Amino acid sequence: MAMNKHTDPEPWEVIESRYLHKEPWLTMRKDSVRLPNGKNIDDFYVWEYPPWLNVIAITQNDEIVLIRQYRHGIGKVSFELPAGVHDKPGETLLDAAKRELLEETGYGGGTWTKWMELSANPALQTNITHTFLATGVSKISTQKLDETEEITVHPMTSQELAALVEQGEIIQALHAAPIIKYLCSRQSQPGEHSP
Repeated sequence: MAMNKHTDPEPWEVIESRYLHKEPWLTMRKDSVRLPNGKNIDDFYVWEYPPWLNVIAITQNDEIVLIRQYRHGIGKVSFELPAGVHDKPGETLLDAAKRELLEETGYGGGTWTKWMELSANPALQTNITHTFLATGVSKISTQKLDETEEITVHPMTSQELAALVEQGEIIQALHAAPIIKYLCSRQSQPGEHSP
């Protein structure tokens, strides 16, 4: 689809910006902005986060590696992709994704490609979630969890994964979207084990 960038809305001008709270897991700033039409918004709140990462890991047996963990915000345990935060200086996004997969599941190796970029809330958050597709991974280690993590590992077939999506068991939107893209890519390439 062709887009005419000359008709796109213009960016807002930041008049003033100040931090209300600045911690590694919660950084919020208050911007005063001027819109292209001349109107001002004096209190636009923005949440700053480092980049987030998640991995669609496909084993040598063509199983997808999912995890289950408790999420305190919603008070439930749910299925998710292995995931984490890019917060180590000097580490690439790819290296961080490989580290997170290994730490959370014990799986590693394989062939890695960039799969998808998403924003949890582009209106209010600054960060992007980077999804990687890792094919041909294998169990090479035990889990190396942080002391606050309690994660179980669940390899499953694409049919089992599709059933979870259909039943609403993948409720993390930043994980559901790349999974749905992966499942759709398999349908569009019949007879192949990876997209």
